[in-house]
Amino acid sequence: MGGLPFTPLVIIGAGRSGTNVLRDVLTGLPGFASWKCDEINPIWRHGNIDWPDDELPVEAARPEVKHFIRRQFMKIWRQNGQPEFVVEKTCANALRVGFVAAVLPEARFVHIIRHGADVAASAEKRWRGELEMPGLPYFWAKIRYAPKGDLPRYGLSFVKNRLALRGRMRRFSSWGPRFKGMDELAGTDLPRLTAMQWAASVVRADAAFANMAKDRVIELRYEDFIAAPEAELSRILAFLGQVPDPAQIARASLIVRRGAHPPRPVPAGLAPVFAPVLKAHGYGE
Repeated sequence: MGGLPFTPLVIIGAGRSGTNVLRDVLTGLPGFASWKCDEINPIWRHGNIDWPDDELPVEAARPEVKHFIRRQFMKIWRQNGQPEFVVEKTCANALRVGFVAAVLPEARFVHIIRHGADVAASAEKRWRGELEMPGLPYFWAKIRYAPKGDLPRYGLSFVKNRLALRGRMRRFSSWGPRFKGMDELAGTDLPRLTAMQWAASVVRADAAFANMAKDRVIELRYEDFIAAPEAELSRILAFLGQVPDPAQIARASLIVRRGAHPPRPVPAGLAPVFAPVLKAHGYGE
């Protein structure tokens, strides 16, 4: 497997942790490019579409799977003028960092973490369709990068999700990273389900990064990023071996909704889900 002529920069974070804005800020800098859609889970899942969740093991990175995914990265690189970095931020990758690293051994990682109570509250709205973008345009923007043979499966999933939103529970049948065992929790109340989804995403990523060379990953707290985007972006660029240009960083950071606010309280009864993960990342200290 030949090396890539650029560096894949993979943003890892639970859904609603700020992965979108971080990607948009980075791709506002020269030398950075990405896909023209929200996420590319169909690309990551190609060849493993029947796997029951998003926790693809390293063994799922078979030669033909690696070849396909790497070829998609090469396409984006060529289409965007051969930038130095190709940025990717599919949130389900938080559950399969080892798989991603096996596919892209050249990759560098930014692990963005946001307080779990805020993530879960925002994720609840997505599960209920409250923050949903217009259905079909959003679906086609994402699905246009999917392999044609996989389209029927994703089309059926789209229809089932919309029907579930109109059903008795008034929420999607599935949204966001699908951790192992999530499908069996279909009847679980949303506050608990979104808390577990956030915790699974952070814990799985933490475990993978603990076994990775330290020069391949940098951790970023969402709260620090929105409070001081220029400083945090400069820190990421230094990690990548880039010389930060203050003017370029200032322009790229204009899209950040700056602010600082205390995180919402952890919902009653959910402290056992949130507390260990929050403590591991210094929240509440």
